[in-house]
Amino acid sequence: MSMRYEMVFTCFLKDDTPESVLNALRWHMGLRADRPESVGGVEYSHPLLTPNSDSNTNLAGGEVARLVHQARGSRDAWGLFVRVLWPDDILEELVSVLDLLAPHVDEPGYGGYFREEADAWPSVFMFREGVYDVTGPMSDFRRDFDASAGGRRPAES
Repeated sequence: MSMRYEMVFTCFLKDDTPESVLNALRWHMGLRADRPESVGGVEYSHPLLTPNSDSNTNLAGGEVARLVHQARGSRDAWGLFVRVLWPDDILEELVSVLDLLAPHVDEPGYGGYFREEADAWPSVFMFREGVYDVTGPMSDFRRDFDASAGGRRPAES
């Protein structure tokens, strides 16, 4: 039996996030049926953030994906919250999602986590200045996928 990973993305995206990025997110989340032109052919072969409607997801409360334009104090932003289960054979796709989000995150800080379904401790995403870091049990995951990602990630600082 293959492992599954709980993936959680929770952050605010800037109000001026390009429509191409928002459309890519909508497609990944199952909120848009047609694949936008801005979504690369090989990089995104299938939606990554679409919740499973099956009630047997083993996630309390089920899977969810929301992208909402909302007021944030004196300014507006795009609120993103996704919680889905991924099979381990697509874990490397996490890089694609983080690369899509990082340049548009509204404020630095916590942006979500992932963990193997049976593990107690998650690996946490932190966003800052257009890049991301992963801390926790799988903090070396970025290094592990660098070769397969073709160097798409920003340089480590």
